[in-house]
Amino acid sequence: MNQLTLFTVATPAEGVLPRRSVADGHPIGPSDPAISVVTDFTREHPATVDEDRQIDDALADMIRAGVRALLVVKDHRIVGLVTSYDIQGERPLQFLQSSNYTRHEDVRVVDVMTAWPELVAIDWRSLQGATAGDLLRLFQESARTHLLVIEAEGSGDGCVVRGLISRARLERQLLGLRRTG
Repeated sequence: MNQLTLFTVATPAEGVLPRRSVADGHPIGPSDPAISVVTDFTREHPATVDEDRQIDDALADMIRAGVRALLVVKDHRIVGLVTSYDIQGERPLQFLQSSNYTRHEDVRVVDVMTAWPELVAIDWRSLQGATAGDLLRLFQESARTHLLVIEAEGSGDGCVVRGLISRARLERQLLGLRRTG
């Protein structure tokens, strides 16, 4: 029998989560179930960021985690979603022009994120009968890069964020089928 040994982590200043594979997910077709492209938070821990984190640090977090979006949290509640497009696009410049700040380092996630009330979500139950093709059409019609998947709580007063769907991942998985097929 192998013997396990404990050791002290002395060298690294911090630990990081493993990077996800860029080719995550298996190839799918348009008629495959939509749930096959959901990052299901009952199975995978969501990638999150504090709303006060500096945007360059949040982008570095995304790169380390191999994701293009982070759920934004405040006091253990989801308050928005920030994507790599939000950070690398026009939003930081727009914020700086409309604020009293002048330095890029002053821009925080909260300044460029999409706030909770503006996020688009799909209900977990309705997703059960949808196909990958249905999702692709929804993305094309909404011009969104990500969709939340929500599930009603038992009391009916709130919802649980059950997962996240990435348009880029969906398109990669659909393209993967064309490449292998």
